[in-house]
Amino acid sequence: MPHIALPEGFPGIRSLFMFNPVTAQPLNDLVQTLLHDPSTSTLTPGERELIATYTSSLNQCKYCATTHGAIAKYQLGGDAAVVEAVKIDPQSAEISDKLKALMKIAAKVQQDGRKVSTADVENARSQGATDKEIHDTVLIAAAFCMFNRYVDGLATWAPDDAAVYDAIGKQRASEGYHTKPFKVTSPA
Repeated sequence: MPHIALPEGFPGIRSLFMFNPVTAQPLNDLVQTLLHDPSTSTLTPGERELIATYTSSLNQCKYCATTHGAIAKYQLGGDAAVVEAVKIDPQSAEISDKLKALMKIAAKVQQDGRKVSTADVENARSQGATDKEIHDTVLIAAAFCMFNRYVDGLATWAPDDAAVYDAIGKQRASEGYHTKPFKVTSPA
């Protein structure tokens, strides 16, 4: 049960965006830029979604980890296995060594940004990460810590139906974050 009166039938952050459209617009713009727009990063949208998924998984934010995992799956050509592997242990997942090094940085940001060391950054560079990719990883992880706390701090509804997340993932992967949210039947 949400801590505040939110529009029914809209899960997670979507209900919060509808509750307060004034703050929704810049937050939606931020996530569109961070995760979806192809010209804003040399990391692919799928790689960026994996960073958001992993960070959300570390934060145990069911709604965000499952939603962004579904989006990543569609951004990565339907590969749900790699998404699940990243959530469990990115170092053993079938992703590039560069992305593994960036995931280490994301995990440190999730704990405390000051834990990111020069050695972590040098390791990412040695695996081919650019300064822009390191920057983007830190920003995505930091932003998703905020998003996760926003969603969970107000106890938003997170559906149990995997099909709901799959539908959201398919829509967001193809249309981005500026599309109208669709209503889902919430449990009674």
